[in-house]
Amino acid sequence: MNNAYVNKVFEEFKSKNPGEKEYTQACQEILESLELMVEKNPAIEKNQLLERFLEPERLVQFRVAWLDDNNVVRVNRGWRIQYNSALGPYKGGIRLHPSVNVSILKFLALEQCLKNSLTTLPMGGAKGGSDFDPKGKSDMEIMRFCQAFMTELYRHIGPDTDVPAGDIGTGGREIGYMFGQYKRLQNEFTGVLTGKGLTFGGSLARTEATGYGLCYFTAKAMETVFGDSFKGKTVAVSGSGNVAIYATEKAQALGAKVVTLSDSNGWIYAPDGIDVAVLKQIKEVERGRIKDYAARVPGVTYVEKVAGAPTLWTTKVDIALPCATQNELNIDDAKALVANGCKVVCEGANMPCTLEAAHFLIDNGVLYGPGKAANAGGVATSGLEMSQNSMRLSWTFEEVDARLKGIMEAIYENINATQKKYGIAANDCLTGANIAGFDKIATAMIAQGVL
Repeated sequence: MNNAYVNKVFEEFKSKNPGEKEYTQACQEILESLELMVEKNPAIEKNQLLERFLEPERLVQFRVAWLDDNNVVRVNRGWRIQYNSALGPYKGGIRLHPSVNVSILKFLALEQCLKNSLTTLPMGGAKGGSDFDPKGKSDMEIMRFCQAFMTELYRHIGPDTDVPAGDIGTGGREIGYMFGQYKRLQNEFTGVLTGKGLTFGGSLARTEATGYGLCYFTAKAMETVFGDSFKGKTVAVSGSGNVAIYATEKAQALGAKVVTLSDSNGWIYAPDGIDVAVLKQIKEVERGRIKDYAARVPGVTYVEKVAGAPTLWTTKVDIALPCATQNELNIDDAKALVANGCKVVCEGANMPCTLEAAHFLIDNGVLYGPGKAANAGGVATSGLEMSQNSMRLSWTFEEVDARLKGIMEAIYENINATQKKYGIAANDCLTGANIAGFDKIATAMIAQGVL
């Protein structure tokens, strides 16, 4: 980093957060982008905005004790990181996965602040979760865990304080159990969680929102930068959860052919494109694995994830949409994509590209859309769910989808305007997104005084 103030902030950050690699990676990416802004805005250093922004307002850790089906006591850790409330109530998902730790949650909460800012909706940033693993658990075990988790979390959240949502491992079932427990404890029916079932305050299009929004953002960016579209393009998608499924559905509806999907065990190559109906049956109804798709559909190849095996990013495609998890696409993958002629990489997951990979893609002319912008459709629709709950209304799928499309296109347009203002390359949406997102938060923080 060339700016003395930014470099000082980063060195202090690293000394305060030793060993937190994901959090440090996110911080480095953001600070590198903000150097341009800092140099043109002396108020940032004068008000110590970077130091204040990079320190979470609140971090809560708690014990979650619950009984399994054999009446054996199990103990997990739970967290909620309420990162920044300058723009509105804290908003961010709950992740349930064995890999969850403070570093991952801090990075996700930090990214969430910028993502929520970009949506233009009045939402601060937060994230939470537990090292609990829902896989292999019965419905009753999951219910008991969720009730125990909410028994502690409820005292820290509320419709005007902090509104959690789903994330990896936390779907409609888990949100339902948590909402029920919150209602029991508080004796009130409020929009304290988003991603709820449609019969008790949920929003249509929420399941599809992140994947659809990813494609709306990508389409707008391609149209602006290249004068091009999804039509006739070959697409690589990673993951096979909600984001991947509905990114696949929308990309193919827009005229593309999606040829890859993956899970933690391996990936598939479908040269004729993905049959979305079969995919939904396996993943949403049967809760199966992605290798089941290869076994069921002729002509599809399954590649197991083992040392030395090729990754799905070695496939020759025009567009790559990583939708699985953080740091899944490394520098070697980025080089393979560029060598095979890939022109667009937009992130459906949070920070799926390593920082080295992201820089390589941008430096080689690839249109790069970071997750904080490209996958903001999920939290945008959660914000719309909050609005519907507050007004005691329920909008149609078409109304929500139209609002989602408008928000995602506006996010890109804001980034594009920021790129032009600061002289940033048109394909570098990373720098543009970080500056645009931080600018709104910084203005609010100055206006509200030293907090």
